[in-house]
Amino acid sequence: MTCREQIEKARAATAAMVQVDEALNVKVLMDLADRAEANIAPLLEANTKDLERMPQSDPRYDRLLLSEARIRAIAGDLRAVARMESPLGQVLEARKQDNGLQLQKVRVALGVVGVIYEARPNVTFDVFALCFRSGNVAVLKGGQDAWYSNQAIAQLIGEVLRDNGISREVMQLLPADRSAATELMNAVGLVDVLIPRGSQGLISSVRENSRVPVIETGAGVVHTYFDETADLEMGKTIVFNAKTRRVSVCNALECLLVHRDRLKDLPELAAPLAQKQVQLQADEAALAVLRGTYPEELLKAATEQSWGKEHLAYVLSVRTVANMDEALAHIAAYSTRHSEAILTTSAANKARFFKEVDAAAVYANTSTAFTDGAQFGMGAEIGISTQKLHARGPMALPELTSYKWLVESDGKSRP
Repeated sequence: MTCREQIEKARAATAAMVQVDEALNVKVLMDLADRAEANIAPLLEANTKDLERMPQSDPRYDRLLLSEARIRAIAGDLRAVARMESPLGQVLEARKQDNGLQLQKVRVALGVVGVIYEARPNVTFDVFALCFRSGNVAVLKGGQDAWYSNQAIAQLIGEVLRDNGISREVMQLLPADRSAATELMNAVGLVDVLIPRGSQGLISSVRENSRVPVIETGAGVVHTYFDETADLEMGKTIVFNAKTRRVSVCNALECLLVHRDRLKDLPELAAPLAQKQVQLQADEAALAVLRGTYPEELLKAATEQSWGKEHLAYVLSVRTVANMDEALAHIAAYSTRHSEAILTTSAANKARFFKEVDAAAVYANTSTAFTDGAQFGMGAEIGISTQKLHARGPMALPELTSYKWLVESDGKSRP
């Protein structure tokens, strides 16, 4: 079957999705969670085939890696999505006009949702679950690096759909080659929206070449500003967590901004990072205070390329700023509008940071690692939108819907 034929089948399957009632929708996702836990061994076997083709030094290795704990966590996310209220049919607005028209604005599925992503097999589970729960058909195009894993997951999903009497066409896994992505980006009239998940290169390519509407999920060049009033102990914990919890994900800290009056605290602030062998690419002032206190082999002079870079590795850029103005200017120049944070005890500084920073998620005294659909109470997420049209931030069930107007009267005709 060609990619075009798969996408056409997905379009046709929207009729089948409309017929799936609430009870069956929930049952499919609960069954899939059980099936995932019952098939940990074959899923890991397929994942191992993918891992064997990628060096462990590759920053994508951690994204590609499945484990028993991760599969059980995925199953937990599937159950969480199943338990969440469906947005379908929700009445957003209702009123009666003076002309006698009765209007209702109700949530409906987008239709066919295409997702292009890289070496993250968990996305296959997440996207299917979120699309299915919100009444959408999913067309997935994963990367070659995760091909065996994605095939195994798609097979499980297909079996669960079949066993529940639902057309397997409501989830399509396209081949991993680039031609499939090209076909998906040109599926005008068949695919309602396309969501890229992955590197800045992938996202930019889809945005620039797709003829299908795109919801941009941006790369995460994430900053944290340690201001002149910040609590040092809190800062040590938050910076360490934001940088090292998972370096390969988009909410990981990539650049630490330090107020010049707190440079004396930088060695202690950065000390925990040495446990994880984090390389610091620091400007001249920061480098001067770090020498002799931080492992020399992990210190490097920052260059212009250090700013605005999504390292996705155990690397952290460090820049000294004179004041809030400089911190805000740096963030405005280099941010990808994903997640930004301030560490402060000043109510005025927090208020200004919240007001002036343009990002999907803005934090105070909190690790940016929380930019995640599950952490925001959404069950799972289909991506972190960094654009401003339709959706922004973690996207889950409501963000996978549109709306339509239902209009009725007692036989009115327009004069």
